[in-house]
Amino acid sequence: MTESSTEPAWKTAITEVQPNHVRVRGYDIAELMGNVSFGQAVYLILRGEMPDEKVGRLMEAMLVATIDHGATPPSALAARTVASTGATLSASVAAGIASINDHHGGAIEQCARQLGHIVNQQKETGESLDRVAEAVLNDLKGADQRMAGFGHRIHDHDPRTARLFELAEQTGIDNSHIQAAKAVENVFSAGGKNLPINVDGAMGAILADLGFEPAMMNGLFMIARLPGLVAHVHEEKTRQKPMRRIDPVNHSYDGPAARSLPANS
Repeated sequence: MTESSTEPAWKTAITEVQPNHVRVRGYDIAELMGNVSFGQAVYLILRGEMPDEKVGRLMEAMLVATIDHGATPPSALAARTVASTGATLSASVAAGIASINDHHGGAIEQCARQLGHIVNQQKETGESLDRVAEAVLNDLKGADQRMAGFGHRIHDHDPRTARLFELAEQTGIDNSHIQAAKAVENVFSAGGKNLPINVDGAMGAILADLGFEPAMMNGLFMIARLPGLVAHVHEEKTRQKPMRRIDPVNHSYDGPAARSLPANS
């Protein structure tokens, strides 16, 4: 008896597997291979429809933007710590993924929800985005809450934000959440606070404008960060002593010096 001949107890709309055939959201996997980008494939499997090349490029840019951020984030430290015990690659990387939650990576989802509230309030009241953003920020402050996706512990101006917004503009998507994010930045600046939009805020705004549900956005960060975690685990196993005390700050970079892509890339 084959899987296809049994009466299904439950259904899935993601991938169909039959003898000699694999179809992702209806598309033959062999046809996708070499013809669509990974960004397009990620969008397809998460949203159910194939995006155009511009959206696929934007998706890939977001994945590249958060592929790694050094050895200090909790996910990298967790993965390295577990790797240091002699654990397998899968267990070590899983520890890193498990550390991506509300306070690490979660700002993407949180920011998207907060920006969505600003967008909805602006539509209801008809007031300017800056005024609505100011009111929402005052409400958050009164509730002892923070606006997610703004400011950074290292960067005064996150180098990834402007590039993501540039690519987002090229896609021609609705930019209501991006505009809301810029309004929040304006309010912070007018109040004398240097809290520019960081990469989490940029991704939250862009993904919301692409139509992603906020509950799915933390998963995009996990997909993006996975290669970096594999690299950290492999380096920990091959360069460091087992069971070492990992200082999250006292380390230095000794990789390649700054370099650029070839001119024709």
